[in-house]
Amino acid sequence: MGRRVRDCGRRAGLGGLLALAAIFSALSPAKAQRAEPCIGASWEVTGPLANQGLMLRIAVETALEKINAAGGVLGRPLRLVVYDDVGEPARAVDNARRIGERDNCVVMFGGARTPNAIALREPLEEMGMPWIGPISAGTTVIEHQNGRNQWMFRVSMKDRWVTGYLVDQAKQRSASGRIAFVYEGTAWGQGALPDVEAAARRAGVTLAGRETFNIGDQDMSAQMIRLRDAGVDTIILWAVDRESANMVRSMDRIGWKPKIVSAWGVTTAFARAIGPLADGIMVAGTFNWNGQLSPEAQAAFDAMKAKYPDRIRSTADLEQPSAMANAWDAVHIIVEALKLAGAYDRTKLRDAMFRVNYTGLVADYRPAFIRDNQERMDAVLAEHYKLQAFHNGMLLPIEATPYGMRN
Repeated sequence: MGRRVRDCGRRAGLGGLLALAAIFSALSPAKAQRAEPCIGASWEVTGPLANQGLMLRIAVETALEKINAAGGVLGRPLRLVVYDDVGEPARAVDNARRIGERDNCVVMFGGARTPNAIALREPLEEMGMPWIGPISAGTTVIEHQNGRNQWMFRVSMKDRWVTGYLVDQAKQRSASGRIAFVYEGTAWGQGALPDVEAAARRAGVTLAGRETFNIGDQDMSAQMIRLRDAGVDTIILWAVDRESANMVRSMDRIGWKPKIVSAWGVTTAFARAIGPLADGIMVAGTFNWNGQLSPEAQAAFDAMKAKYPDRIRSTADLEQPSAMANAWDAVHIIVEALKLAGAYDRTKLRDAMFRVNYTGLVADYRPAFIRDNQERMDAVLAEHYKLQAFHNGMLLPIEATPYGMRN
C-alpha cells in the first residue's frame, strides 16, 4: 500500500511538473505555435517620415482587403495591427514586444528606418517571430554579424548592393570623375559609408569628399562649400526628405548645382518641399508607377485609389513608389507562405518563406528567399534596381526624363 501511495505521489508530482511545463510553454511567445491571423506593424505614423508610414498602410491595407474579399488565408481574414514608433528604435522594440506577446501576430512588418530594424534583431529572435521589411535597406538588418539571422526577411533594397549601383551610375554621369558621398549621421548613413568606399574601390573611383550631417540640421552650406571647392561635380546622397531638402537649399544659396544620385530616402514629399530645385535629381528604386503599368500593377493602383479616394487621385500621389510596390509584394509573399505552412504558426511560416515562388510587381521571386544564406534573405536582387529622376515635380523612370543621358 505504501509503495502504491509513493508511486501515485511520484506520478502526481510528475504530472504536475508536466502540466506546469505545458503552461509555461504556452505562455512563452518564442515557443508558441498558434498565432493570430494578423500582421503587426511598427511604422512612423507621426514624425518626419509619417508620410512613409501612411504610404505603407495604404498599400498593405488595400492588398489585405483584396485578399480577404477572396476568402482570406486558410479560411480566415488576415488583419493589420499598426503601432507608431515615431521613428525611434526604443519605441520600435516596445511595439515588437506588443505585437509578439500581446497581439500574438503571426508576422511583423517593418518600416522605413534602418536603426529601428537593427534594434529588432534580438527581440525578434527571442520571440521567434518572422519580420519582413519593405523599406529599411541597411545591410546588417538582414546580414547579421553573428551569421545567424533566422527570422528577418526583406522585400526591399540592400545597401551593399545599392552602393555599387549608385557608384556605377555616378561614375557614368560625372564629367570630371570628382564624386563625393554625403550622408546622414545615423546607423543607416554611417552603415553605408564602408559599402560606398568598397564599391568605389571596385569601380576604380577615388572619392573626392565625404560629408555628413545630423538629423534636423537645416544649413549644410559649410559642407557644400567644401565639396564645391574640391571640384566635385556629382554627389552620391544618403538621406531622407527633410535633410535632403535642406541640403539642396544650401546648394542653391551658394550657387552650386552638382548632379545628385540618391538612395531612395527621398520621396515626392521632397520634390514638393523644394519645387523646381528637385528637377534632375536621380533616385535608385525598385518600381515606378508613373508610366506604362502591367495589368497587375494597374489593378493594384486602381484598388488603392478606390480605397483612399481623398489621398490617392493619381500615381503621382504614391509618395513612396518603390516601397509601396515592395509592400504589396511582401503581403502576397506572406500569404503564399501561410498557404504552404498550412497554419498560423510562426515557425512553420518562417520555414515556408524559403519555399515561396511568386510573381509580383517588382520581381519574379523564384525563390523569394534561400535558407542558410543571409545574403538571400533579401528577395529583391540588384538586377531589379531602377534609376528614376524628378522632373516637373514627379518621380519618373529616368528614360522618361531629359536626364537619362550619360557623360
